[in-house]
Amino acid sequence: MTQRTRTLRNAALVGVSTALLAVTAPVTASVAASPAEGLDWTTCQGAGLDPRQQCATLRVPMDYADPDSPRIDIAVSRIPSEHPGARRGALLLIPGGPGGSSLNDPSGKGQKLPQDVRDAYDLIGFAPRGLAPSTPVDCGLDHGDLATSKLRPWPAADGSVDANMATARRMADACAANGGELLGHLSTANEARDIDRLRAALGERKLSAWGVSYGTYVGAVYAQMFPHRTDRIVLDSNDNPDPTRVARAWLAGHEQGVEDTFPDFAAWASKPDNPDRVASRAADVRPLFLRLAARLDREPLPWPGANPEELNGNVLRQTMLDSLYSPSRYPTLAKLMRAAQQGTVPPAPAAPPEAVLQNVAAVGAGVLCNDVAWPTSAAVYEKDVAESRAKYPLTAGMPRNAMPCAAWPYPPREAPVRITGRGPSDVLLVQNERDVATPLSGALKLREALGRRAVMVTVNSTGHDAYLANGNACGDRTVSRFLATGQRPGTDTYCA
Repeated sequence: MTQRTRTLRNAALVGVSTALLAVTAPVTASVAASPAEGLDWTTCQGAGLDPRQQCATLRVPMDYADPDSPRIDIAVSRIPSEHPGARRGALLLIPGGPGGSSLNDPSGKGQKLPQDVRDAYDLIGFAPRGLAPSTPVDCGLDHGDLATSKLRPWPAADGSVDANMATARRMADACAANGGELLGHLSTANEARDIDRLRAALGERKLSAWGVSYGTYVGAVYAQMFPHRTDRIVLDSNDNPDPTRVARAWLAGHEQGVEDTFPDFAAWASKPDNPDRVASRAADVRPLFLRLAARLDREPLPWPGANPEELNGNVLRQTMLDSLYSPSRYPTLAKLMRAAQQGTVPPAPAAPPEAVLQNVAAVGAGVLCNDVAWPTSAAVYEKDVAESRAKYPLTAGMPRNAMPCAAWPYPPREAPVRITGRGPSDVLLVQNERDVATPLSGALKLREALGRRAVMVTVNSTGHDAYLANGNACGDRTVSRFLATGQRPGTDTYCA
């Protein structure tokens, strides 16, 4: 594996991601009963990987409803248990997105796990269907439509959604023309089926998992479809599982997520000893940001080498959204605000190769749009955007606007999976109190849906990704203890 694979995962975090009735029993049953295809483990290719990491390819059906469906490749990786005598099973690292990969995570974040967890499990990564080096998809989008501020549906300065609807049609048409048959079979339910094929190919009766961000929805869907194949399930930074909206609820969550996290940025950006200080008081940072965005709406600054090649209000807003994912990113937003105040721009941000962005964008669109039907009427989005802009000015209506799904040419092949409390009580949710991408309000919806199956640890911290990332020591200890021993808190817990 190469740097390209690592870039895929990173690009997904800021470029694309962010977006029930039971699945039909015959399809689910056929998956559970299907014989597993073996895995031929070989040395992984690429620099920077742990030499113990091994790679393999899993063959799965493109269409689980068709016994004669063509097979596609799923790229898989593992680092075996470091203490075979203490080995419990396999821990699947489920990536975010849609459009993220965990293929290099056994060598990366997997090595942050405590020793007793690495002793207990083989660490398993994979590139979900459609994402290279698994069998890939590509919509052939226009270069301008790969801009992060275009992939997120920021409305016009006056709140108009006309350009967003035109972009949705253009992108959906490109996907229909260039995406190929596999694009229509990208979905969370199919990823869950692929995971169960992987479980069987690994020779595991049950599977443990650590799912992050969109991976929490994947993990919840897997636990719903294959409840008795689950062992210890950690869901970290949790998506709202609303079966009527699915990804629309995830996008809408950014309204509250920004409101929850922006005060933390404002406090940091007004500290006297901060070299990137933008204001003398925390209370001044929000109005300053809003004024800057409005000014850049009217008078964009040229930004050679960027996409788009100007710093406009929506580019500033998108930078704000990206920067609130982690306090370590706050300087990016502060530096851009300081430059904009002076009428200048910093060097253009580095971008992944266009082929990577094309692949990630296609996977994201395919999953988001195939999981659930989105409204197709501009009037629906006009009304929602106007309400959002009035209540949440920092996000300017984007979280309720039209994605390519508003013009998607394919109806969903099956109803979204409704998450319920039916199944073994083996799920631990960990959630930062202030999370821009998966806010606590949405996480509580998943906690409610899982009922007696789950316990939730809420962490007094700011940032997206809690466990071993932006959380705190109390939360990390709680999750590590569960993975290593199976011990969970007796009730929902707050980690101050």
